[in-house]
Amino acid sequence: MLSIKDVRVCYDGHEVLDDFSLDLDQGEIFALLGQSGSGKSSLLRFVAGLENTQRGEVVLDGRQLSSQGQHLLAPEHREIGMVFQNYALFPHMNVEQNIAFGVNQLSKAEKAQKVSTLLQLIDLPGIENKYPHQLSGGEQQRVALARALAPSPKLLLLDEPFSNLDTLHREQLTHQVRRILKAANISAIFVTHDQSEANTLADRVGTINNKHLTIK
Repeated sequence: MLSIKDVRVCYDGHEVLDDFSLDLDQGEIFALLGQSGSGKSSLLRFVAGLENTQRGEVVLDGRQLSSQGQHLLAPEHREIGMVFQNYALFPHMNVEQNIAFGVNQLSKAEKAQKVSTLLQLIDLPGIENKYPHQLSGGEQQRVALARALAPSPKLLLLDEPFSNLDTLHREQLTHQVRRILKAANISAIFVTHDQSEANTLADRVGTINNKHLTIK
């Protein structure tokens, strides 16, 4: 489903990631560990089409998205969803509007059905009319996940999505997110600092150390 080849990332002339290559199967969840500044988030942003690198290519479902560190396809055309550390929900929109934000091509009835289906998937039915400030951190994160899943992406990128939660909610949400991703059969890359989180959520775990990727 996904092939990342020979990615190189530098900051101010200092190389932080070199020769990063990874292949993912359909529905496979991969966790990426590494210290701050090791290039984890930059790698996700390159795959998503948000940031160039010095070298590297991305192929998703047989379609080349980036080559030689430069993008061939804009982020909105990549069929990639992204979940951020800060959730990035729109505070002036209710849950239904947040989830439906990326599927404006659907009719009103189709949007409502899509939202209802996704709320069932994330175990939060009936909260369509609530606003982000009325939700707990864990609920906000699940809504952010539903919003990322709404356009039916082929790949999901999660950049330390649980770091703002307490330990109990992080553990609960880790199990829930794995169940949701497996139910949707979506390939995913999950960036985290937490080894336990990585082991619980992912099918495979890789660590960036001294600029290179090691997969367990």
